[in-house]
Amino acid sequence: MATKLDLSQILQDLENTSTLDELSVVAFRLRDHLKIEHLTYHWVDGAGDQYGCTTYSDAWDARYREKNYHRIDPVILGCFQRFHPVDWKSLDWTGKVSKAFLQDALDHGVGNQGYSIPIRGPNGQFALFTVNHSCDDKTWQNFIADYGRELILVAHFINRKALEFETDRQPESTRSLSPREIDAMTLLALGYSRAQVAHSLSISEHTLRVYIESARAKLGAQNTTHAIATALSRGLIVV
Repeated sequence: MATKLDLSQILQDLENTSTLDELSVVAFRLRDHLKIEHLTYHWVDGAGDQYGCTTYSDAWDARYREKNYHRIDPVILGCFQRFHPVDWKSLDWTGKVSKAFLQDALDHGVGNQGYSIPIRGPNGQFALFTVNHSCDDKTWQNFIADYGRELILVAHFINRKALEFETDRQPESTRSLSPREIDAMTLLALGYSRAQVAHSLSISEHTLRVYIESARAKLGAQNTTHAIATALSRGLIVV
């Protein structure tokens, strides 16, 4: 697996995308850089319409849709009830339907390890960002320990870009924070210092301060910590 993740370059690559196809290219590049088998951004709306990008095989993608697996997939069902990243091993795979689904997935090249990040937004928006691989438990836990925070940020960026160029899928109400304000608040919520945030977003600390103060004012927060807590409670950022 990868030894170092150049987060600033990945975020820049995502920032330069304007179509789902371009987003898919970045997803494949990130998968290869991480040296894992699969990476997926998956959104299922209330009508059952599925949208996103994946490095899974076309055969598995088609079968998943054909079988309407999103209705019984333990990953989707489990993550829908959670707000934090989920290791697949923590989910319930004991039921007959779940076991059959898992076997079908494994037969189609889906790895035995997975890590999914629920993404929530205003008006009930829900999507998943998932990395998937075949390896032993210890290797996978080390990978998540090394890249967990960065994967959360990448998940947020991919979701934001998908919303930007798929306007008909955006929540009806306008978000109270700008994309850059959300980026800044997300990194701060993840524990990055202001210097690290500015570097990751390729902006000056002065510009970052402007974003933070603007976000704080919009959220009616007394300080940055209060602003982060408010943004989290409203589903404007995910950590």
